[in-house]
Amino acid sequence: MPQIKIFVDSDVVISSLLSQLGAAYYLINTAKNLELTISNYSEEELQIVRARLNINTSHLKQLTEERLAVIKVNESIQKIKTKFKEYTSDPNDTHIIAGAKYSKAKFLITYNLKHFKVDKIKKDLGIYVTTPANLLQYLRSIS
Repeated sequence: MPQIKIFVDSDVVISSLLSQLGAAYYLINTAKNLELTISNYSEEELQIVRARLNINTSHLKQLTEERLAVIKVNESIQKIKTKFKEYTSDPNDTHIIAGAKYSKAKFLITYNLKHFKVDKIKKDLGIYVTTPANLLQYLRSIS
C-alpha cells in the first residue's frame, strides 16, 4: 500500500504528546503507511504551545525528527492569510490550509473542525479534513 500524505494540525501533535491513549498518539506514533507533515509555521506554533504547556523540549524534538516531515512554506503569514482566508473561520489557521495544500496532502487532520470550511476545502483543494479518530476508522476500512 502506498503512503498516504497527511498534514497534521498542531493540536493533534500536542495531543499525541500529552496522552498515549488517544487516536492522535496512535496515528502519529504507530499507524503505518502514513507520510505525516507539518509546515515551518506549524513548527513555530508547536514551540509556543510546548512552552505554554511545559512539554519537554526533547519529546517534541524527537517526535518531529522521527515522525514528521517539515515542509517550508515560503509565503509570508500576511500573504497566506489573504490567499487562504476563504477556507477557515479563524485567520490564524490559514497557515494550516497552506501547509496542507503545499505538502500535497490527501488529508488534513485536526481537532478544530469548526475552524475549517471542510466542504470548500475538499471541493477546491481536494483535501479531506477530519479528526484523528475518523482517519483511523477510514484506514481500517481500506486495509
